[in-house]
Amino acid sequence: MTANPSIQDTSSRRTSFLGKGLEVRRGLLAWAFIVPITLVHLVVVVGPGISGLYYALTDWSGIGKAEFIGLGNFVELFTEDLNFRAAFRHNLFWMAFFLTVPMIMALSAASLLAQIRRGAMVIRSMFYLPYVLPSIVSAFTWSMLLNPSLGIGAALDKIGIKGLDHPWLGDFRTALASIAFADNWHWWGFLSILFLTAMQAIPVDLYDAAKMDGANRWQQFRNVTLPGIRPTILFMLLMTAIWSFLAFDYVWILTQGGPSGASELVSSHLYKQAFLRFEAGYAAAIGLTVSLMAGCIVGGFTILRRRGWEI
Repeated sequence: MTANPSIQDTSSRRTSFLGKGLEVRRGLLAWAFIVPITLVHLVVVVGPGISGLYYALTDWSGIGKAEFIGLGNFVELFTEDLNFRAAFRHNLFWMAFFLTVPMIMALSAASLLAQIRRGAMVIRSMFYLPYVLPSIVSAFTWSMLLNPSLGIGAALDKIGIKGLDHPWLGDFRTALASIAFADNWHWWGFLSILFLTAMQAIPVDLYDAAKMDGANRWQQFRNVTLPGIRPTILFMLLMTAIWSFLAFDYVWILTQGGPSGASELVSSHLYKQAFLRFEAGYAAAIGLTVSLMAGCIVGGFTILRRRGWEI
């Protein structure tokens, strides 16, 4: 007994209609989630970005009407502002420091933590704790520790260990490095946890094969661990390079760019122009310049990715 063709045709049309209706409902549900987020992004990111681009081309105090001056702010920034040049050099030092010291410390710590089984969670929490502490708490603690009269140096001097009771934050030769040291205290522990998580995703079989080939611990780290976590390392190098141009909190809390601009970064220089000297248009030009620098860094990593790098 054969089925009625008209009934089969009706059933197929009904199934097709129900499938299209389900697909439409899914599309509407997706748009219901995307549209609010997109609107927030336009209001919070795109809108201020466009206004910042406009104000970078104006002479504006932050209040009242802005006077359009074209590229005048950028001409002054790159040809006359010696403080910006010094701050930019300090940012290059800051970036070089955080692309090397915390990375090496984090890789070393992560490789050691990967071998710990008992109490591993407690130790990892201790490493991660400085990262979640508010910057004001960490910076104030370090200001006390580096105090030449009340800090660690003074305590060591009392027991006969001389030379460390130095005004680290008050000496123009050591201020910037001291702030980087204090900031690194919270950053390298965070990197350690990220690298440790990436290491734990490496198949154990690769280490077993390396051991069978006679590889020692250093050879396993170099030939198995580092290639296995290379995407994580490269991504954190990218983020650290971008973040180095945005660093502000520790510098402002500890020295506010002093003494005599010795620890001034581009971000603190921008803050002073906008909120202390009321040169909001000029500060917008500085901010746009920093954004372009970050864009160049991202562009460099994008080129490497297209050439086959796993980023």
